[in-house]
Amino acid sequence: RKWREEYAKRIEEKDESARVEQQEWKDKAKDELDEWYSRQNDQNDKIKKSNREAEEAFVNERDSTIPGHEWERVANLCDFTSKSYKCTKDTSRMRSIILQLKQSPLKRENKALCVTAE
Repeated sequence: RKWREEYAKRIEEKDESARVEQQEWKDKAKDELDEWYSRQNDQNDKIKKSNREAEEAFVNERDSTIPGHEWERVANLCDFTSKSYKCTKDTSRMRSIILQLKQSPLKRENKALCVTAE
C-alpha cells in the first residue's frame, strides 16, 4: 500500500511537471510566432513600399513623352540580352534595327498634305 501511494505521488508530480513544461513550451511558441509574424509584416511592408516606388518610377518613365526619344523608350522596353535559345526565333535583326534607330532616329519632316479642291 505504501508503494502504491508513493507511485501515485510520483506520477502526480511528473504529470504536474509535464503540464508546466507543456505550458512553457506553448508560451514560448506563441512568443516566437508573434515575433515571426512581426518580422514578416515588416518585411512585407518594405517589399510593398519598394514595389510601389518601382511601379511609380516605371509609370513615370513610361508616360514621359519627350519628342525624339521614342526609339529610346522602345529600346528600354526590349530585352537585348543575346541569349540564344534553341526553341525561339532569331531576333538579332530586330534588335540591331531598334538599337540603330535608338542611336540615330528617323527624321520626320512636317509636311502638310496639300489637297486641292477641284
